[in-house]
Amino acid sequence: MNNKIFLIIPALPSFLPCIWRLFRHGLNEPAGLLSDAAIGLAVYLLAIASPRLARFFLLLLWALFQAGSQELYAAMQRLPSWQDLQYLADPDFIGNSAAGMHLAYPFFTAMLIGGAILAGLIKVRRPRRAALVLGAVTVALLLVTQGYLSRQLYDRSIAARFNPLHWFISDTAATSLLPKEAELTVADLPPSLRQIDLSGTLLLAGRGKARNVLIIALEGIPGLYLPAIREAFDVPAGPYQMEGLAAATADATLVPDFVAHSHQTIRGLYSMLCGDFSKFSYDMSKAFELQFNPQRARECLPAQMAANGWDTHYLQAAGLAFMGKDQVMPNVGFQQVHGNEWFTEPDPYPFMWGKTDPVFFRGARQYIADLRATDKPWLLTLLTVGTHQPYAVPDDIAAKYPNRMIATVAILDQAVADFLKGIRADGVLDDTLVIITSDESHGDDIGEWASSWGLMAILAPEGRDLPRIKGGGYGLVDIEASVLDYLGLHAPASIIGRSMFREYRQPREMASYTNNKLRWQTSDGRRFECYQNGSCGVGTATSLIGPLPQDFSRDDHKNAPRLYALATVLDHKLASREKSQVLRFANGEIRRLPEKIVNDWTDNLAGAQYLDFPAGSKVHVSIRIKALKASAEGIRLKLLMRQYEYEVGGIDHPPFPVLHAGEEGRIEFDFDNPIAKQKFSFHLVGEGKDAEIRLEEFDVTINRGKG
Repeated sequence: MNNKIFLIIPALPSFLPCIWRLFRHGLNEPAGLLSDAAIGLAVYLLAIASPRLARFFLLLLWALFQAGSQELYAAMQRLPSWQDLQYLADPDFIGNSAAGMHLAYPFFTAMLIGGAILAGLIKVRRPRRAALVLGAVTVALLLVTQGYLSRQLYDRSIAARFNPLHWFISDTAATSLLPKEAELTVADLPPSLRQIDLSGTLLLAGRGKARNVLIIALEGIPGLYLPAIREAFDVPAGPYQMEGLAAATADATLVPDFVAHSHQTIRGLYSMLCGDFSKFSYDMSKAFELQFNPQRARECLPAQMAANGWDTHYLQAAGLAFMGKDQVMPNVGFQQVHGNEWFTEPDPYPFMWGKTDPVFFRGARQYIADLRATDKPWLLTLLTVGTHQPYAVPDDIAAKYPNRMIATVAILDQAVADFLKGIRADGVLDDTLVIITSDESHGDDIGEWASSWGLMAILAPEGRDLPRIKGGGYGLVDIEASVLDYLGLHAPASIIGRSMFREYRQPREMASYTNNKLRWQTSDGRRFECYQNGSCGVGTATSLIGPLPQDFSRDDHKNAPRLYALATVLDHKLASREKSQVLRFANGEIRRLPEKIVNDWTDNLAGAQYLDFPAGSKVHVSIRIKALKASAEGIRLKLLMRQYEYEVGGIDHPPFPVLHAGEEGRIEFDFDNPIAKQKFSFHLVGEGKDAEIRLEEFDVTINRGKG
């Protein structure tokens, strides 16, 4: 009898996701319930058939994965994929993201982990083989039934049909099982995806009146939050309406049908600044590949404007080293690049990723005042960070809103509204084109498509000469073409996109990759939503954004391989064919070191992250650092290497010497890649009291094999 009671204890963490779904959604997600039950039963059978120690670790891993998946879904409205291992397996990132333990579902997490620990402490007699076989057959029957039901409910979200672990396994398998079509080339792309389109009718006579350009990128904000944009798509109000931003942009041109092409800030910035789609995969960002292609980098918006006499500036609330923006931004043409180190105003409450939005925008207003004191026209790009998980908000304010994310959206709303009112009072809007957008979308539970819904509002001196609501489909890819068209500057042939300052009669192609799904809007009015396993849904639609079309149904023509092949062509447009490629992650930057290393994520001194090395290649690393200031104990530096955020062993490299003021340290080493390495990161960290260094050199040279 005692053993039967003890058998119930491992069932608690195993079946809690199923119970949790039933509690929250009732019977409205039958495929998801079957998935939870099948995977939960499989975990339960493995647990009770395992020795105590193995059972403990199995259930603890299960609990952490399920809890982490729910937190990711709360933040980004998507389930994890195998590419997310780089985050889920990294204790520093998880530590920052979970700082203060401000979890969306603390009770669920506590029950899961507590149940797993309790189940690991008790002694359970292994059940008979017949019971295990019967359980395994039940798992198989549940999965078959779930698979059938999931195919019938293909228009439901992934989260509604799958347990996170079930989806993780399915998505990983599908990556290698996707049917392959004959390799396509740029010539196979629709015209709107391979060349700029300025064939539309101009909204303005001649070039625009503004001499300056201000681009404001709001971290993760979907178009849903601006009431007039939401109403244009006739969707219900979201969890928060940015009434402050709405009032400050009452005379702006709004573009409701605006696409964020992917997740990740560096990819969104690349799209908006370089007139190209970000990658529809998790390979190394095109922003890094621009180092292999200096000619293409010179055709990005900041470089084009600098070449035509503008001063170009980039200012963000976060540190610059993460994602290598200290190197990427100068490479695309910004003459001045600053992160959170530029700001002097102290934050009223600490935030590990950078400056809170009110402090950032007050600093940005002063930055603009300094720019206006000169005679030259300027381009300034701003990027906020406060709405990044775990969200920059004090507890007392967070308690007034449904969750911490919405609380930070409210803070951002007030901060950006005050900023716009302030620069309007300063006279900035009289001669400045202001573009308010977002780098990506954190989505909403109204539908997975909301993760592809970006924000676009335009304030121009022309005011009423421009429409209040701009029709047509646009995306981050169109910002460079639009700014150059407005300013009357020649657009390089390599960029693509349409101008938001023109009217077009013909529909266009548009694409995004969010929530592990490729969305594709065709010029003949069809909207595809495709998975890596080769299945697609299709319906008649004029936009990639918005609720699913009424005639949305299974695509029986198997378009997924062709569409993914076209996405691959777009992904590889910048790929270098050179046998030797040099990535440079230092250019004399001065870094102040912490007295003690807190973690190698936030304390990383260089942005050499998420790199891809092809099979058969050899990598040479050369690092040179000079100590500018140091105490008598000197400066201690350390280099860590990770792949998908797992620490990599087996790569020998010399240690850094202890550096004293005025001394220079250098290390060089090589390593081979018999198989391809993806998402490879170097974490250079250091510590020293009152210490300051200069990064003289951090070069990563990729030498390809003969094949």
